Amino acid sequence: MDTIDRGNDPDFVWPYEDTSRVPFQVYTDEELYRVEQKKVFQGNVWNFLCLECEIPEPGDYKTTYAGDTPIIAVRDEAGNINAMVNRCAHKGSLVCYKPRGNVKELACVYHNWVYDLRGNLTAVAFRRGVGGKGGLTDEFKNSEHGLQRLRVEVFRGLVFGTFSEKTEPVADYLGDELVSAVDRVLIKPLKVLGYYSQIFKNNWKLYVENNKDSYHASLLHVFHNTFGVVRPNMGGGIKISDSGWHHLSYTERTDISDDEIVKENVRSKQDAYSLEDPTLMEHKLELGDNVTNNIQTIFPTLVIQQILNCLAVRQLIPKGVNESELIWTILGFEDDDEEMIQHRVSTNNLVGPAGFISMEDGAVGAWVQRAAKSDREALTVMPMGGRAIEPSQGSRVTEAAVRGFWKGWRECMEI
Repeated sequence: MDTIDRGNDPDFVWPYEDTSRVPFQVYTDEELYRVEQKKVFQGNVWNFLCLECEIPEPGDYKTTYAGDTPIIAVRDEAGNINAMVNRCAHKGSLVCYKPRGNVKELACVYHNWVYDLRGNLTAVAFRRGVGGKGGLTDEFKNSEHGLQRLRVEVFRGLVFGTFSEKTEPVADYLGDELVSAVDRVLIKPLKVLGYYSQIFKNNWKLYVENNKDSYHASLLHVFHNTFGVVRPNMGGGIKISDSGWHHLSYTERTDISDDEIVKENVRSKQDAYSLEDPTLMEHKLELGDNVTNNIQTIFPTLVIQQILNCLAVRQLIPKGVNESELIWTILGFEDDDEEMIQHRVSTNNLVGPAGFISMEDGAVGAWVQRAAKSDREALTVMPMGGRAIEPSQGSRVTEAAVRGFWKGWRECMEI
């Protein structure tokens, strides 16, 4: 059994060689949360920061996060996108406190230290003091006090940042099959249609697990099963990157029988329900296939979503060991006509905090979190699909992708 040094607390122990069982302690332990901010989010990973289309012009910036570290993503005068920790090198105040804007330079309101759009310190108020008294000494060098920078890569319109010089290019990080899955959805220049934000009263890893758990969709979500977006006997499957870290779960509409669903007495299929506006379920086949539900995760916290014509990226932000925030960025394509935009806006009633599909996901994580606190020694059990981390064609009744996430977490945490 492997351990991690946790200071004065008993060592944390991973109970098995594989990841088919996970200790509840990973969701509730304050020290593990602190360590993973350093080893996961500031380690050898790509953190999703924003979309390229959100900061189209020089001086446009957006505040974002890598784990719980505040980040500024900004486009400079040359058109390049830079990312810096949103923390003044002087007293540590936030430099940008509005969610987005356009600036010629980055100035901290506390003591007016000024940075250019690449994070270099360019000016300090009262540098020479007042009346020849006070100020900075000659040993102070602007070049030594810039904002902490991240490496940035723009991939298919997605802006990623990493703290590590060792992180491989995004395409290699994902692998060919998962790159193809991104390419299938992000086929044209993107346009932001709006945002949702919601707070989960649970550890961030529980929401990541929820997205990688491919078989709960047809059990938990009444809308999915009742209206045929996702059913266990539909076509599709699971793809998993060679690393195990990233995954894709997809469902294809096919001519199917409901016999198996009836036999299993699945609670989520409710034939008495109907839609006042059936156009909500209209599926314009803009991506060239019959895939109704496409959920792709990129380790550690990005989700790329296609549900019918509802496109989005979801960015998960840890907010402490017991809380996390999910930002949904709702998307269309730049060349969408007004009819398509209105259709996307309508289908977005499926997602978000009160979405017909996603509202249940906002509840179940908190239920697990509450139960997990009661026993540090208890374990989750993930037997579906065996113990392997491998793709599954034609079936989503597997927890292989969840096991893959824990493989990535353990590798980052060196446990």
